Amino acid sequence: METFELSELVISQGSEVWNLSFSSAKLMIVSEYGSRLWFIDVEGLSDEALLNKFAESDEIGVSVQTATIEGRKMDGRAFFHPNPQHHAAAIRGDGPLQGYEQPLNSGKR
Repeated sequence: METFELSELVISQGSEVWNLSFSSAKLMIVSEYGSRLWFIDVEGLSDEALLNKFAESDEIGVSVQTATIEGRKMDGRAFFHPNPQHHAAAIRGDGPLQGYEQPLNSGKR
């Protein structure tokens, strides 16, 4: 599993775009058994209206754009799972993560 600290996180749904303000966000990429999964844990989200909007909606699919603290940019499609009570969210990737090109069979580090 690889972990990246994020400096920027933008989600969009249709014509709506949110540049998220957070205290910490970690992108985790898991490559196992010939598949790759990715997800983002976000803490300290200040936008309560956004958290409540997704908590009350069945439409949780979003586009995600990220930048790591090292400046690496990655993006993809995901599902936004809010946790309004804890000012947090889990974002579960849905398909490939563009900008992350490490081959699946590159060996263990």
